[in-house]
Amino acid sequence: MTVAVVLLTLALVIVVGLLVAAGAGKLARMDGATYPAALTRAATAFAAVITLAAAVTAAIAALPT
Repeated sequence: MTVAVVLLTLALVIVVGLLVAAGAGKLARMDGATYPAALTRAATAFAAVITLAAAVTAAIAALPT
């Protein structure tokens, strides 16, 4: 059961990261950025979401049981 929860959480984090990246890319493009610049901003936003998820996971894992 715990493996299923971990996999579902991982899938949710990836989907949220992709949605954030798409939104960041769209907003950058609407702001007048070129396609490569918008893609760079989207990739940065995706990396930030994944990094934040990893940091939260490490913090939760460090809590005493």
